[in-house]
Amino acid sequence: MTVLAERNAASPLLVGVARLWLAAILLLLAAAWAARPFALAQGDRWRCLAMGACMAAYQAAYFTAVTLAGIAVVALVAICSAPLVIAALAPWLLGERPAPRVRVALVLGVLGTALLVASPSGPLDPSARLVGGVLLAFAAGLAYALYVLAAKATLRRSAPLPATAATFTIGALLLTPALVWTDAPVSQFACGWPWLLYLGGVATAGAYAIYTVGLRRVPASVAGATTLLEPLTATILGVALFGERLGAAGGAGALLLVTALGLLLTDRG
Repeated sequence: MTVLAERNAASPLLVGVARLWLAAILLLLAAAWAARPFALAQGDRWRCLAMGACMAAYQAAYFTAVTLAGIAVVALVAICSAPLVIAALAPWLLGERPAPRVRVALVLGVLGTALLVASPSGPLDPSARLVGGVLLAFAAGLAYALYVLAAKATLRRSAPLPATAATFTIGALLLTPALVWTDAPVSQFACGWPWLLYLGGVATAGAYAIYTVGLRRVPASVAGATTLLEPLTATILGVALFGERLGAAGGAGALLLVTALGLLLTDRG
């Protein structure tokens, strides 16, 4: 996204639509080659519809929030709120109760993310735009949390690949009308198609296919907590590829995130 914005002035909303469509096409092709293509349980079809709506809502809310409140604040609110919502709702919706080690890892992960993401930021201006951006970021976090909870319930009976393919197809269809608010979407796509292809094929289709396979085997709260490593990965890439600097607070945050991951990997509960 950084490269697309700097070199091609790509709209974040255009990127959201493009990555969903590219992921949907690739996942549909992969599901067509599977042994039992599109084998979704009857009761899971409405969940796939809900998951697609959540994915479209996440894209729209997150990217709109960035334009109002900035990347750091929005990333902090959206990324940290999602695993907390998952942990809070999983006992009621899935019958899962996080083990004590997972709860500690979640707390450390949220604190580490806060230090990592918010440390470079300057003082906040409590304007209406900021408040609106924060609310939309919470909406994005809630949409992602509901997606994970619905996906966990779906994967009890349906295969990961067909469910993910259906989800992204629905999400792409629902988000496409948002291109009305994007200037020259065709030319933007034409200029940035190699990066968009990577985002859609690797960072979306590949990543979510692997994520749903893992989600089938671990509690939703654990899967939600591991997503807190996303800002750590982004920070490492930012330092390595874009010359960004990691201050003392960011270093402490990275250490807390690594500790949280260690707790999750050694969990036996």
